[in-house]
Amino acid sequence: MSNSHTDAETMASQILDQIRSIFIPSSSSSSSSSFQPPIDVLLSEISLTASSSSSSSARIFVHGVGREGLMLRALCMRLYHLGLSAHPIGDVTTPPASPGDLLIASAGPGGFSTVDAICHVARSAGARVVLITARPESESEARRCADAIAYLPARTMADDEEKEGGSGAPLAVRLPMGSLYEGALFVLFEMLVLRLAEVLGQSPAQLRSRHTNLE
Repeated sequence: MSNSHTDAETMASQILDQIRSIFIPSSSSSSSSSFQPPIDVLLSEISLTASSSSSSSARIFVHGVGREGLMLRALCMRLYHLGLSAHPIGDVTTPPASPGDLLIASAGPGGFSTVDAICHVARSAGARVVLITARPESESEARRCADAIAYLPARTMADDEEKEGGSGAPLAVRLPMGSLYEGALFVLFEMLVLRLAEVLGQSPAQLRSRHTNLE
């Protein structure tokens, strides 16, 4: 039993170290140095949308596929708790995008066909587009449509499973199929919500008051 506990503790520590390393600036990476930290990009774009002259009607949309999409939906829930008009793409009550709105999309490997299409539609409708990705050099439609890039240098499904991820951390525990990127998304969004609560002047009690009672 003790060995099992130790193994679990070691595994958790290794996974957390890998995620933590993603948020440590790397002086050896030219890609990292040319981009703002992803939390700063997202904080700026969301704050701008919330404080715009049309803030009473400005909306924030989120979109991702697979497990990335689940992380985006978790963020969307917290944006709503912060008092923002936030909507996941694909829900039957999602309103149309228009000028002044913001789309936050994730494509860890650089692009997906559906993410590319959604980004194109949002940009054509006049909304700003922020793309979260581990591959900012991608030539995908989503990358071309993006007004801002939130670069998250984590290993994704597109990376070679036999080599270390962009973080440079030793992979004693190798998370499968892009999980490192998705875990980093969750941590990034939690930090973002804490910063947004400060910027928007929202207390924990105010966030809690907007949580559904239909559960």
